Amino acid sequence: MYSSVLLVHSWLRWAVLLLCLAALVRAVDGMRSRRGWDAGDERVSRLFVISVDLQMLLGLVLYFLLSPLSRAALGDFRGAMRDPILRYWGVEHAFGMIVAIALIHAGRARARRTTDAALKHRRTAVFFMLALIAMLASIPWPGMPNARPLFRW
Repeated sequence: MYSSVLLVHSWLRWAVLLLCLAALVRAVDGMRSRRGWDAGDERVSRLFVISVDLQMLLGLVLYFLLSPLSRAALGDFRGAMRDPILRYWGVEHAFGMIVAIALIHAGRARARRTTDAALKHRRTAVFFMLALIAMLASIPWPGMPNARPLFRW
């Protein structure tokens, strides 16, 4: 089960990143062109949040139930802080992604509370850009000490 959930978690990151970029492009375009917040903006924003929430759910299942790395980190947290690989999987990856998820939800909530389309686009752009930075910094890219493959099979 671990390998199946990890496979889906690995592939879903691409959907999350693509939907984030799509939402960002729409938000920046909406700001520049001064167009109203339309159904397409709402749809892309909602799909992005849904994909992030699903990714978080899979990540939590991996973290608390399936991953031998997080199990080892949680079993000896003090020791894990001295091991860069266990610290990354036990704290750094999870913390960075939680920050990104919080920014995504805060941005969507703040944008939904306003009726001004320009402000909706601006809030979406700012919060989603900050979230994208946090996600990109927290993904175990190839070449990093905790690297994972770009495409898991």
